[in-house]
Amino acid sequence: MTVDEKDLIEAIEQLYQEVDGRTACLDRIHGERLRCHCGCRTCCVDGITVYLVEAQNIRCHHAALLANGAPYPEGACAFLDEVGGCRIYEQRPYVCRTQGLPLRWIEELEDGSLVEMRDICPLNEEGEPLERLEEESCWSIGPVEGRLARLQRAAEGGKMGRVGLRALFGRQTPGPGA
Repeated sequence: MTVDEKDLIEAIEQLYQEVDGRTACLDRIHGERLRCHCGCRTCCVDGITVYLVEAQNIRCHHAALLANGAPYPEGACAFLDEVGGCRIYEQRPYVCRTQGLPLRWIEELEDGSLVEMRDICPLNEEGEPLERLEEESCWSIGPVEGRLARLQRAAEGGKMGRVGLRALFGRQTPGPGA
């Protein structure tokens, strides 16, 4: 069963609102250590891919930019402007919404045991060691990715796919279910 485009965009926007609410809380907790600001662009790397549903959200909101604008030069995110700001900030993908925060995830070792991993942008390392932070003080990788995957499968009839952000420029492709 596929999802129509309006429902898809609403679902993505709802997910982003939830993510933004949680990241705002983490921003308050870690305000002293976070060095993230408009123009930093350390995390705005080239080659980022997103699910097709996130790409469609960008297409819906930024059709003119994608059809008539030029991507930022290769080597950094295609959506940066000349001063390092994000031209699609309100519709930026999920991955961009959590950059810079203390991250945590679970990995399975070869012996089958599970281990918690943690990481943070090198610019934000100063402060309490990550391993001492409460679990709730870190962004947990996994749950939102799972929700995005479910949206992708629903929109594309079970198919999974990703697209590079740079590839969105200069061509408009059909949306989910087309």
